[in-house]
Amino acid sequence: MRSFDFAPLHRATIGFDQIADIMDRVLTSEVSQPSYPPYNIEKTDADTYRISLAVAGFAEDDLSVEVKENALVVAGKKAADDKERTYLHRGIATRAFERRFALADHVRVTGASLENGMLHIDLKREVPEALKPRRIAITSAKAIQKDVVDAKPVN
Repeated sequence: MRSFDFAPLHRATIGFDQIADIMDRVLTSEVSQPSYPPYNIEKTDADTYRISLAVAGFAEDDLSVEVKENALVVAGKKAADDKERTYLHRGIATRAFERRFALADHVRVTGASLENGMLHIDLKREVPEALKPRRIAITSAKAIQKDVVDAKPVN
């Protein structure tokens, strides 16, 4: 069992609470992560990602994709089958599931598609212009001095 103390991180940083909370949640989770349905996460470009889940047997109406509180929640619930069936072997799992993915700031879902039993969810990181690095022009001291207005004392 691994135990990490994130107290020094809280004492030495400001604004990184979310990262520390995510790390703490992941590292101290005693419950094993569910392996159903299997999924891939791929980086398709510098700021785009794709999550692919294997959801064989599920129709579009059986699946839901939602974003709430900086988390992507993918859930599937198979509608009740009206037909009585007798299986000799049942290897295709169609049990209900819920899979959660933590999203970073400024990551948004751009679309979802179901193709050949694979649910593809496309994401894009869009950093606002105000947060992008910008170059600051350096001026000489002479240019700054000539803009100073002479002020006289009031008293």
